[in-house]
Order: sequence, then C-alpha cells, then structure tokens
Amino acid sequence: MAHDLLSKIRLRLDDLNRSERKVADVILGDPDAATGLSIAILAQHAGVSEPTVNRFCRNFDTKGYPDFKIKLAQSLAGGTPYISQSVAHDDDTATYTNKIFGANIQALDEARRALDSKLIERMVDYLIQAKQISFFGLGASGPVAFDAQHKFFRFNLPVTAYDDVLMQRMVAAASRTGDVIVIISNTGRTRDLVDIALEARQNGATVLGLTSADSPLSRECTESLAVACAEDTDHYMPMTSRMIHLALIDVLATGVTLRRGPDFLPHLKKIKDSLKPTRFPLD
Repeated sequence: MAHDLLSKIRLRLDDLNRSERKVADVILGDPDAATGLSIAILAQHAGVSEPTVNRFCRNFDTKGYPDFKIKLAQSLAGGTPYISQSVAHDDDTATYTNKIFGANIQALDEARRALDSKLIERMVDYLIQAKQISFFGLGASGPVAFDAQHKFFRFNLPVTAYDDVLMQRMVAAASRTGDVIVIISNTGRTRDLVDIALEARQNGATVLGLTSADSPLSRECTESLAVACAEDTDHYMPMTSRMIHLALIDVLATGVTLRRGPDFLPHLKKIKDSLKPTRFPLD
C-alpha cells in the first residue's frame, strides 16, 4: 500500500547500494520537500545521476520518479509524517528532541498498522487461562518486563518479572503445563533467551514472544507478536522498540481486563483507591 512507502524505504536501507542510499537519505531527511523536487534537483542534492534516482524508485514498485512522488505524497497523507533520523553530535536541543519524539511517534504508528488483532486475541486467551505468568527481559527489555508485572498483578494471578538470565533459566526449568512465560526481545537473537524458550516449552509451559518476526526466538515460541521496528543503531539514538513493547503490554493487559468483564472492575477500583491516601489532594 502507498502509505507504507516510507516504512519500506527505512526498512530496506541496508539493502541499497551506496548511490541509492544517498537518494534515500535525501528523501527521508525531508520527505515533504522531496515531493516537490524535480528528478534533476533530487539527483543534485544526493550527488548521484538521474538514472540512479529512477533505479531507486523502481526498487519500490513504482514506474519511475513521477509515480514515486505520487506514492510518496500518499504516504505522507496516509501515515504519520515523522521520519526517524540519526541524532548527530552537533544537533542542538530542539533538533535532537524533535528527532527522538518523531522516531517514537513514527515507530508506534507503524506498529499499530501492522498488528494482527486475531493474534492478539489468541495471546489474551493464553494469558487469561494461565495459572501463573512470568515476564522475561534482558537489557533494555528488562524494564518492560517489570512494567508488565506492574500491570498484570492486578488480575489475581501469580505474576513475576525477571531480568536476570540465571533466574530465567531456573524458572523455565521449573515450569509446567498451565504456566505462561512472556519473553520480550527486540532482536530475538539472544542465545540464552532462545534456549530458555525451548526448555520452557519442553516442560509444558506456554511461551509468548514480543520479538522480531522470523527470529530464532519467535520460532521457539507458542505464539509470537512480531512488529517490525527499523531500529536506528546510531550511538546517540535511543531504542524505539521499547516504546512499542510497552504499548503492546498495555494492549494485552487491556484485553485481559475486558475478558474479565464488568464484575472485575470493582477489584481494579479497590486497588486504585488504595493509593488515594498517599497523594496530596488536587487544588
């Protein structure tokens, strides 16, 4: 679809040759301006030839530059007009702030449009039937696991979170049928987590993944909620994937809440009301 053109360009940057990458950088740097450039001006800005620009355009299922510009304009109209750009060492405060917010807004919008609602329903099915739930995350995914524990303990289920790989291994070894282990990993290529998922499933546990599609981890999970996130690995750019994973935890927690039905709401209200004495009243 046309509104995915910008996402496709970002995701395929590593597949482009050096000259085509220059064209992509100009377009991603300011897509609004790119829609108004002639092929000659775009080629000049990128420091490449006009045939290179046409070749770049055909790589993205367009007939040439005029057709590409139309689809680029449709992409800006149909999606979130924020493009992730690497934070440069000489960026001022306003520039790097806008880049970081823009990258996160775009990543969340792309993830939202790519979600499979039926897969979410299946994962909610597993969670609502669980005897106990464990959330695993390493590195930047560790805080996401603890956020999930904070959300899910409200459901009157034994819920734990672990960011220590040795504890994760022991929990997987002790797991059994009825247990649900949720493993959070952006790349899905961490060997320890793949081994842990395999052992947990061999012991009868259900393993749910929040990870990359077709990754080693996703292949060992009972179900895997995969969202493509073109992570910028530049030294200065924070990870946008954790924002997506936090949002997905909220989606799953909301799904469980709705499945519990209206009779469960007084229990949630009781927990929330317990915090009132700890807060100063509003003026």
